[in-house]
Formats: sequence, C-alpha cells, structure tokens
Amino acid sequence: MRVVHSPGHLAHDPEVEVEHGLLVAHHELPRRAEEVVAALRADDRFTIEAPASHGLGPIDAVHEPGLAGFLATAWGEFQRQVKPQRDVFPDVFLHPALRAGMDPVAAPDPGPDGNVLAGLGYWCFEMATPLVSGSYAAARSAVDVAMTATQIVVDGGERFAFGNCRPPGHHAARSMYGGFCYFNNAAIAAHHVATTTGTKVTVLDVDYHHGNGTQQIFYERDDVQYVSLHGDPARAYPYLVGFANESGAGRGRRTNLNLPCPERMDDDAYVTLLGHAAEAITSFGPSTLVVSLGVDTYYNDPISDLSLTADGYERCGQLVAELGLPTVVLLEGGYDIDAIGENVRRWLTGLAPAG
Repeated sequence: MRVVHSPGHLAHDPEVEVEHGLLVAHHELPRRAEEVVAALRADDRFTIEAPASHGLGPIDAVHEPGLAGFLATAWGEFQRQVKPQRDVFPDVFLHPALRAGMDPVAAPDPGPDGNVLAGLGYWCFEMATPLVSGSYAAARSAVDVAMTATQIVVDGGERFAFGNCRPPGHHAARSMYGGFCYFNNAAIAAHHVATTTGTKVTVLDVDYHHGNGTQQIFYERDDVQYVSLHGDPARAYPYLVGFANESGAGRGRRTNLNLPCPERMDDDAYVTLLGHAAEAITSFGPSTLVVSLGVDTYYNDPISDLSLTADGYERCGQLVAELGLPTVVLLEGGYDIDAIGENVRRWLTGLAPAG
C-alpha cells in the first residue's frame, strides 16, 4: 500500500491545551505521526512517499475562504497586536446567544488584519486547539497529504492508499476550527471526489470522537454520506453534537448516520456495529470510501473510554475491505503514542493484507 507522509507536520508543535478547565500538556503531538510512519516503513507491504502541493483551491472549496486567510496570519498578528506568546488561544467565542435576535444575527468576519482576539473567537470553538507559529503550514501539508492519497486511488487506480495526516481534521467545520483540527482533510478529499467525478462518496469515521465538522459540511448534501461510530456525546467530546437522531437535512436527509458507542465497548461489539455501518454504506452505493481513521478507540487511550485491541483493528480493516470500494484512509486521532503506530499498521493490514 502506498503511504503519503510529510515532515511538514513537525512545524505544528503545541505545548498546552485547556482540558476540563485545566491547562495540561497537549495530547496531539508530532510524535504521533512519526510513530505511525516508522511502523509502516518497517513493514515492506507499505511504501512511503511525499505529497504533491495542491494549493488553496481544495481548502476554499470546502471551507469558508476567510478561515484559511485568518489561520495564515493569526499567530503573527497575535504577537504584534497582543504580546509574544507561544501557544495562542481565544478569549471569547461567538456563541449564538450573544447576538440572538439581532439583525444580522451573524457577527461580521473581523478579517485577517482585524482584531485578532475577535478573530480567534469568531473562527475557533474551544480551547484545546492553540495556534503556534507553524500551525498553518502544517495544516496545509496535511491537506496535501490527503489530496495526494486521494489522487493515488481516484486518478491512479490503486485500490487503497493511506494519508498520514497531521494535524487531524474531522472537527473542523466549514467556518470553524477546533478539536485539534484546522482544515477538514477527509471532507476536502470527499468533496473533491464527488465534485470531480460526479459520483457519490462515503466518509466512514471510526475515530472515538464524533466528527462534527464533517457532519456539518455534508449535512444537507445527497452526494456525500457521513457514517460515524463514536463515543456517545452524552459523555464524550464534543458533547453537543453526534446524537443518533441527527440524520441529515434537506437533500441530505437520511445521508447522515451516527452510531454512538457505549463505554468500554470491546472488539466483538464494535465489529458488529461496524457491520451495521457497512450495510448503510452499501445501500448508499458510493463509488469511493474515505475513512477517517482514529485509533483512540484503543483500550489504553488516555482521553477515551472504549476497549478495542490491535486484533480488533485488523478485524475492522478486513470488514471495510469487504465493501469492495476504492478506499482512502486518513489519520485522525489516537493518543496512546506508544501503541499508535502498531494500531494503524494492523488496521491497514486488515484492509490490504497482501500489500
């Protein structure tokens, strides 16, 4: 299997985040992607290659263009406007109640040269996702990784490809970043396939955390299906979205499927639930599958509470392979750094055991 990896992710090296009201060491570290690529490089069934550059076009096709403009300048503007600071966070957030009943309800975009504190609150939704000096460049490289892996499958005719994306993407919505995510790598890939081929695409999200951004981007579309297995938002981040009754709207009605998972769900129960997801994907009839692969469902993950094992990941990959679809797999979460490389390798080995 061809694996796309860029050392550009190393530029994004946050030190801290706010978790449960406390300032803690950041979980989404550069070592995550380095452990994955090391595990795959050691297995001769995988070949590693660099991404091609794809520019801003695929990003602006999915995200509000102002998002990229803001991220490109925000860290530097904070240093200039506020004070020198390594990890930059919002002070306020654009909560809907803040301007409820006003005309217009939406606040104006402060713009890349406006008040950076207003911009942080306008574009970001939480405090786990700081900007550091290299965040924008790393997020751009992750999109290049995703797009190159997608082209290997869609244009190059390969059955499978893996994009070792970092930072991850599935929490980034059309006009919002957060959840360790800046641009939505999987949504950018799926949109590109759907719009350039005129065919249907499914995004299968198996990260522990619900991909609220991917859901929001495609919620009213009928050409991209979103299917997610994730920790029940009654107890799991992002808490306010990802419930089973969220099934799409307008033309996208019934193209969104959320399958919340109970605490300590094991391999057997998870594979059974993934089988239900596979049935829904088959019914939708996509030409291509994009997998948001998170291995934070692992039993020892420090910020999650499911109980999957490496054997379970291989079984999951095997089940996805049985769909018989050209498949692009993109890295999302997974925070047991000592185990992430082997867990990703086992999932991909299940998907394509012969290489």
